[in-house]
Amino acid sequence: MVVETRLHPAELVLPMFVREGTSEPVPIASMPGVVQHSLSSLPQAVEEAAAAGIGGIMLFGVPEKKDARGSGGVDPKGILNLATQVAVATAGDALVVQTDLCLDEFTDHGHCGVLAADGSVDNDATLEVYREMALAQANAGSQLLGLSGMMDGQVAAVRDALDGAGFSDLAILAYSAKYASAFYGPFRDAVQSSLVGNRRTYQLNPANRREGLREVELDIAEGADIVMVKPAMSYLDVLSDTAAISPVPVWAYQVSGEYSMIVAAAGNGWIDRERTIYETVLGIRRAGADAVLTYFAIELAQFLAADGPAA
Repeated sequence: MVVETRLHPAELVLPMFVREGTSEPVPIASMPGVVQHSLSSLPQAVEEAAAAGIGGIMLFGVPEKKDARGSGGVDPKGILNLATQVAVATAGDALVVQTDLCLDEFTDHGHCGVLAADGSVDNDATLEVYREMALAQANAGSQLLGLSGMMDGQVAAVRDALDGAGFSDLAILAYSAKYASAFYGPFRDAVQSSLVGNRRTYQLNPANRREGLREVELDIAEGADIVMVKPAMSYLDVLSDTAAISPVPVWAYQVSGEYSMIVAAAGNGWIDRERTIYETVLGIRRAGADAVLTYFAIELAQFLAADGPAA
């Protein structure tokens, strides 16, 4: 009766990778237990997620070919948009099919936007591609767009594009306080990133707490329906700050490095896997997240259904 924070499967979102040019799931070495799905294996994975009762899935595409503009992200026949169609057809109303709106998976330089002549990311040129990408994902059936590129003005640009094309009801999840973190390493393996250099010019400095809150406020003003703090576990102060001021739902992402550390330590017998998964996600919820993106979503949902981990 006195428990202040509870977990429910509906508050969990499972990130999923879909790879072009493969006929079966491909294991990701740095994320044991996570795979790059094929279009043919995706339906079963979506059905498993729905059966677990989780709230949604977030799709990331892994294309065979990349270019400087990230053309695969706007192509209606690109892997992410094809995967979205498959997932939506499979899921029905059982969960929310969400899509990552960013160019890093699709560019040959690995950055989240198009580059200027001097090699820097061209913020405004990138926004034009994001507008195209938003419409491609909307037409594919995405039910929520996850804007993860950290470009200035991206929420306003995408909202304008969606509204102008008749998608005014399509929700926007803004990755508002996304930090330039060391915990993204395994994810870059998962999407076969081509990154050259780093993303510190547009992702946030890990030292800056107030700046994270300022980015959240800007995205809310631009029309974000949900705001995100990423990573989760090392930024619980930013998450708590955000939850205290946000009039819209607040989500957090337990990222690939956080996942892989838990799996590795549990695999060595150093920690109890179930209790650690439960405690870390509980801590993220306690800090103020209304929902959590986590690669443990199905596993956690299943042992919540079985009355949670052993005390």
